[in-house]
Amino acid sequence: MPLQPYMKLLSTDDHLIEHPTLWTDRLPARFRDQGPRIVEQARRSGGPPSEVWSYEDRIYPYIGLNAVAGKKPEEYGTEPTRYDEMIPGCYDPQARLADMDIDGVWGAINFPSFPRFAGTVFLEGRDKELALLCVQAWNDYKLDEWCAAAPDRFIPMVILPLWDVDACVAEIHRTAAKGAKCIGFPENPSPLGLPSFHTDHWDPVFAAAEETDMPLTLHFGTSGKAPITAPEAPMAVMIALFGCNSMYATADLLFSPVFHRHPKLKVGLSEGGIGWIPYMLERMDSTWERHRYYQNINQSIRPSDLFRKHIHGCFIDDMFGIKNRYDVGVDLITWECDYPHSDSYWPHSRKRAAETFHDVPDEEVHKMVELNVRRLYNFPA
Repeated sequence: MPLQPYMKLLSTDDHLIEHPTLWTDRLPARFRDQGPRIVEQARRSGGPPSEVWSYEDRIYPYIGLNAVAGKKPEEYGTEPTRYDEMIPGCYDPQARLADMDIDGVWGAINFPSFPRFAGTVFLEGRDKELALLCVQAWNDYKLDEWCAAAPDRFIPMVILPLWDVDACVAEIHRTAAKGAKCIGFPENPSPLGLPSFHTDHWDPVFAAAEETDMPLTLHFGTSGKAPITAPEAPMAVMIALFGCNSMYATADLLFSPVFHRHPKLKVGLSEGGIGWIPYMLERMDSTWERHRYYQNINQSIRPSDLFRKHIHGCFIDDMFGIKNRYDVGVDLITWECDYPHSDSYWPHSRKRAAETFHDVPDEEVHKMVELNVRRLYNFPA
């Protein structure tokens, strides 16, 4: 059964590849040589040189990490190393809109690529003035150019200068005034050398998110800590386990003081799937029932109750989760496309979504593909 025509698919996890002059167009002249810029690098295999990002003389080799939309699975594994090796929809907003029309997708949140999904590459910056300007430049590009190309279709997400809480708060308010709707944030700050959710370090940031009514978007892997079992394990092990990042984040947040201190804070989990949620909530509630009295955790609110008040999940392809949607919570489920990454079904996303929702009532489908997203991210039609 096809999705009803009135249902506008809104993806809570797509990605953009940064335009090559994003930073050189926006940084002060004195920073342009050290700010992110595209340079060419010879390939060992010969052929045209690769295009790579240079930032403070560090080389970041993949301009289009996993930007494989339009390729067959047999062609995955060779990452694009030049802009002309990826389709224009990866880096051009007008071309992206055309690709979304082909795919039957109305709107999307687009995460960064070179800065990483929560902007954590700028934590590596030696010059923090430059790093802050880089964060602001990305946000200005996202708000003033990318999302401005279709304000009713692109949901504006921004990143933060995570090394400076006061600067984070200022950037939240600055970008909220320009129309930002959500904030990219690490699913676990600790592996990045940042204070954890169990401290009061982030309280001003979360308070600013509450004040501006902007949810945190936690894309798995933003911590930089991949779920791998052994050095010899193939990447397939890591890919299969990546949803565990969202499970870790959920347990971490629900047993932390974050939601008790910030009762209006909302969180969207990106690319973690939903099928695991009922089990994890059952497990966390059981842990809470048995072990809360001797630990420094809240003793009055069950983790599952906190989850249903504060957290939304999303999925690309999760038949088990849809079959068990009532245990997850239909109002807490969102859909994602993941363009231009390898998990995406582009250009058949709407067709695949229709297959996934085949036996689901229209009212529930509409919530999961559109209405829940509009409510969570304050993105009215």
